[in-house]
Amino acid sequence: MDLLPAETTTSKIVKKHGFRSLKLLTVDMDQELGDQPVGVDYGRLDNGLSYYVRCNSKPRMRAALALAVKVGSVLEEEDERGVAHIVEHLAFSATKKYTNHDIVRFLESIGAEFGACQNAVTSADDTVYELFVPVDKLELLSEAISVLAEFSSEVRVSKDDLERERGAVMEEYRGNRNATGRMQDAHWILMMEDSKYAERLPIGLEKVIRTVSPETVKQFYKKWYHLSNMAVIAVGDFSDTQNVVELIRDQFGRKISAPDPPPIPSYPVPSHEEPRFSCFVESEASGSAVIISYKMAADELKTVRDYRDLLAESMFLYALNQRFFKISRRKDPPYFSCSASADVLVNPLKAYIMTSSCKEKGTVEALESMLIEAGVRLHGFSEREVSIVRALLMSEIESAYLERDQMQSTSLRDEYLQHFLRNEPVIGIEYEAQLQKTLLPHITAAEVSKYAVKLQTSCSCVIKTIEPRASAIANDLKHVVSKVNRLEEERIISPWDEEQIPEEIVNTKPNPGNIVQQVEYSNIEATELILSNGMRVCYKCTNFLDDQVIFTGFSYGGLSELPESEYFSCSMGPTIAGEIGVYGYRPSVLMDMLAGKRAEVSPKLGAYMRSFVGDCSPSDLETALQLVYQLFTTNIIPGEEDVKIVMQMAEEVVRAQDRDPYTAFANRVKELNYGNSYFFRPIRISDLRKVDPLKACEYFNKCFKDPSTFSVVIVGNIDPSIALPLILQYLGGIPKPPEPLLQFNRDDLKGLPFTFPKTRIREVVRSQMVEEQCSVQLCFPVELKNGTMVEDIHIVGFLSKLLETKIMQVLRFKHGQIYTVGVSVFLGGNKPSRTANVRGDISVNFSCDPEISSKLVDLTLDEILRLQEEGPSDEDVSTILEIEQRAHENGLQENYYWLDRILHSYQSRAYSGDVGTCFEIQDEGRSTVRQSLTPTTAQSALQRILPFPCKKQYTVVILMPRTSPFKSLKSFFQSTETSYQRHTKILAGLAGLTVLVRDLHLQESVKMVEKTKGRKEEVVTRDTFKKKAPNAIKEIRKFAKKAMGTNDVRVDVKLNKQIWSRGIRSVPRRIRVRIARKRNDDEDAKEELYSLVTVAEIPAEGLSGLGTKVIEEDE
Repeated sequence: MDLLPAETTTSKIVKKHGFRSLKLLTVDMDQELGDQPVGVDYGRLDNGLSYYVRCNSKPRMRAALALAVKVGSVLEEEDERGVAHIVEHLAFSATKKYTNHDIVRFLESIGAEFGACQNAVTSADDTVYELFVPVDKLELLSEAISVLAEFSSEVRVSKDDLERERGAVMEEYRGNRNATGRMQDAHWILMMEDSKYAERLPIGLEKVIRTVSPETVKQFYKKWYHLSNMAVIAVGDFSDTQNVVELIRDQFGRKISAPDPPPIPSYPVPSHEEPRFSCFVESEASGSAVIISYKMAADELKTVRDYRDLLAESMFLYALNQRFFKISRRKDPPYFSCSASADVLVNPLKAYIMTSSCKEKGTVEALESMLIEAGVRLHGFSEREVSIVRALLMSEIESAYLERDQMQSTSLRDEYLQHFLRNEPVIGIEYEAQLQKTLLPHITAAEVSKYAVKLQTSCSCVIKTIEPRASAIANDLKHVVSKVNRLEEERIISPWDEEQIPEEIVNTKPNPGNIVQQVEYSNIEATELILSNGMRVCYKCTNFLDDQVIFTGFSYGGLSELPESEYFSCSMGPTIAGEIGVYGYRPSVLMDMLAGKRAEVSPKLGAYMRSFVGDCSPSDLETALQLVYQLFTTNIIPGEEDVKIVMQMAEEVVRAQDRDPYTAFANRVKELNYGNSYFFRPIRISDLRKVDPLKACEYFNKCFKDPSTFSVVIVGNIDPSIALPLILQYLGGIPKPPEPLLQFNRDDLKGLPFTFPKTRIREVVRSQMVEEQCSVQLCFPVELKNGTMVEDIHIVGFLSKLLETKIMQVLRFKHGQIYTVGVSVFLGGNKPSRTANVRGDISVNFSCDPEISSKLVDLTLDEILRLQEEGPSDEDVSTILEIEQRAHENGLQENYYWLDRILHSYQSRAYSGDVGTCFEIQDEGRSTVRQSLTPTTAQSALQRILPFPCKKQYTVVILMPRTSPFKSLKSFFQSTETSYQRHTKILAGLAGLTVLVRDLHLQESVKMVEKTKGRKEEVVTRDTFKKKAPNAIKEIRKFAKKAMGTNDVRVDVKLNKQIWSRGIRSVPRRIRVRIARKRNDDEDAKEELYSLVTVAEIPAEGLSGLGTKVIEEDE
């Protein structure tokens, strides 16, 4: 078994005190930050190519590579709209050296997965190709750099190549033409009016995608792709940089640059004094929203003074977001959520963007509140508000400094990308930490407040409302603007009313418990404690990240134990309690109490478990454990106003689902595959109106009351001499109730009423749509037998990745008809029993052209049947093993991986009191499967685990647009012909839109990932000096889409708020998200499945270490 060495306590202490001992600088405000990037071997070849090479050992034996090209969609002519993006697609299809997607096969063969949006991205201003490859063999790095060299000048553009990629690009285009895409289009055109950017979204025009000639594509590629417009970035676990520079020189140096390449033009976006107004009605919108944008020239970051201004701007945005959050928690709030950010949209345009989500017919009220708070220039922020922000920023830079030697290679790569593409300085975390420590204490409230001057409607302002049904008109918006301007002129806007903030989270410190039993598990280097109140605590000390401690506590017994009469009320418990405050304080008050601390805890109720998860800095472990103590000792009593707000938001979500064309599809998939039990059927407004808030809170209180039923696993940079007394006081000090509460044996839990059809069923669900969308869900039942359970769970993981890879090859690379495909595994059809079989399903999902959906289903079934009858090739098996091994190696260096593995050991059916032995059993199961996996054994497993032949038992549900009788008749006579004559549409993008998404029902397959924010995929946002919030959201969406196999990814408002809260450039350096693949809960699902991304909630199973992870679901 692989174990990584632990770091000594002495070195940890030295690092911990490093930031506090940093000397302050004597700064000259006019001192330049410097053009030369710090800490990297940076240079330029004779042919004009720039390069950046840096040694970085996080993760070990991996390298993050990129080819940046200053060529984007804004350079396209009218007949080329979409060609820059098509070139990006063609690069992976064929080059001079590689043909027929050989590059994709190479990447997969070395464990570097290929997928939608994860290897390249085209924006308005540039295109970036990214690779993340193992470097344990020198030839792999050489080959990867060779691939980038091919992209730079050798992309092949033949007629056949282009035809094979049209379908994939077209499906990517179609996937963007949903309600969100249309809202983005309209706002972008309004923002960029009278500039070329308004008509140059990278995805392009449908007509161009379908008809552009190879000659036109080739002409664009040859005209703009020049080495002088490119840079190669390589950051990884190299022995030295010089060898890598030589590899770059060898692969790129022989290429000859064009003698007179055309200069890259700039395209200004005109300013305007009068605000622009738009009332956009989108019948499929997920809610009502208000967006206010203030455009301005982007600031240059050249001197220390510029950096100080950047800090002040970040403080302003964070302080403003704090106010927005507190307003959203008031009685009768004007909006459910609201956030402000600053972003460089395109080069060189910047905008402050405020976005709110509100109740239906509430946009005018929301707009007025947003404008009034934006007018903070009248009274300014208080010193107390600014001190809270200052403490938080200081905490963030301290965390970054402590982990400076553990920064991910992808994050460093992103910094160098922005240096090349945006001329943003790279000054190094050491100097940046000194700067912030020196500058932050001297930035006053008056300096922070002055940024409100930029939020005036005379500053190129664009105001837009979005509603599913029209209630506001432009004159209403103009009236609000005039009203707020008048109130400000007359100085009758009231000053901010600050809340009283308690000093201590725990007013009376509990009496510490004691250790009843202690066991050391040397094989996993973990310690298990049984505390005097019955709580089990297992901790593992690691050195992967100096500023991270994560933990999860779980107890068996959840929502499946409830009768139907109580289910809906109790399932709303966490939502209602969350609005009131589960730790004894309202969320708005707790936010201020935790200022400057990095500690959070989140409770969760699942089908079979109750759990809480936490994340903190080692220095804030006491605060995090205090929150756990408060969770167990606070009694939630619902207030009328709190319940009213929750129900209002919940009803908005349900109404949004009714407007969503995917709802009928998702509902039918659930009903068909799982029956019509109240656990699985969609929530209706009538259900919400039956919710008993008192019962909901009573149940929630019981769920976190008895510590003797909970097991807690803690992983991270733990110093036992400091942590143990805190564990004993705040976990051991939780009082045990006189009578046991919610004590369940896992074998006695009530299973969910789960049934799967015994035959094959194919159905089409037709929904009314504004624009055509089509989603396919193909599902096979799975039942794993008790005797071979440990091995079979690993086998299912390998098979799902095999199916995903092979179906992708057929549907995209061979037939060119899809953009991506997802294969997901759900094993939550049974309670977490030690003896029963495990039931679930394996599902294949993709979106496609409605006219060929049935044909693609048949092709998918044919490929699965071929694998069952003929088996995969040796190359197929080798690829899957390599992908899994690389993911495993990465996981060994992550706290989340170890948290997941230890939790899985406790929850495994093999667990009988010895978590170390159970860990070894699981590890041996993985090793056994890896050693025995061959084409023959894989074929046998496909026959044994899936129905064989696969065509005898499955369900297929296809979402199709509802058509008029005349159109249906016309389609009948044109049966097999695919029409390529469609209306062309103007496409564009927007930095971000907050959409209300609340978790209202049962949750299923869950994945966890820790994401580091970097450069992302859309047109409108790029990272700047500090990582940027819009791009973080996009990276999370991208990962969720790939990892969970869903095209529909929804970001929870709390996650959105946390990412935006520190301002655009001072977003958290690291954030933990939870991604839940929903099938049986919210009917907000698109294509039957959707991924809901929330903040700071880890399921009891913890982090997945695989690209496609099988989760034996118990929540």
